[in-house]
Amino acid sequence: MSVGKSDKELAFLHDLYVATDWGERFAVLVDEHVKLPAKGRVLCVAAGTGGHALALKKRAGRDVTVVGVDESPERIELARAKSGMLKLDDQVEFCSTQLETLALEDEQFDLVVGDASMVAAERLPEMLAEMARVTAPGGTVALNVSTASSFGEFFSIYWEALCATNLAEYAPAVEDLINELPTVSEVEDLARYEGLSEVRSWTNKEEFDYATGEEFINAPLVNDFLLGQWLAPLPDEEARERASSEITRIINEERHDADFTFSIKATLVVGNKAER
Repeated sequence: MSVGKSDKELAFLHDLYVATDWGERFAVLVDEHVKLPAKGRVLCVAAGTGGHALALKKRAGRDVTVVGVDESPERIELARAKSGMLKLDDQVEFCSTQLETLALEDEQFDLVVGDASMVAAERLPEMLAEMARVTAPGGTVALNVSTASSFGEFFSIYWEALCATNLAEYAPAVEDLINELPTVSEVEDLARYEGLSEVRSWTNKEEFDYATGEEFINAPLVNDFLLGQWLAPLPDEEARERASSEITRIINEERHDADFTFSIKATLVVGNKAER
């Protein structure tokens, strides 16, 4: 659960385990369904370590410049290093800023792509509002998000683990985690609320497989980026360790020599900003 890891270490882990196995599953939705402008400016919000922003730049050609922003200065540092190695510094810019208050001027991007796949649901309205604000009239907004029914296999086991370790009073927090995930229609409604038109969406079911409970609980994607949020409602570190151990035991007991799989609903919602 990221205990003892520095922000720089977490940035490297994000580059190795989130930007790849996780992030690529969301990036493919953008690549399949979002048309890049022939010229102009593209913004990638929550760009992480820059892999997808740089891939979009390579696809778009010289008449398109790309800006990538992320809340982590350490991730941005890695993104800049990648851009430098590819000699794209004159066409790609990376900077650090908060997702709900983008340090960017209004209406300057022809396409804005945001990755909210690991962003807490309560932050989505402000993040999407900022994405719409910086989109030029006639431009496109595209948002990736994990939607309802994601992580269902884990949440079921988590509930069981809490009840088995004298932590049943915290079991309702699991229901909160389930209900916090927005439905596709709720995300579409957020887009329309921000004045976007022609709102459409696509969803892929994606699965992550682990051979044992130990492999699951210790996987960097889980241990360093997902588990902390899931176990946050528990009262202290001892309770979190107890729950983690029980989750591991239940997975090993119930998998019957098969992989443990948890699934997500990877969703892309796209809308257009009205022309003036």
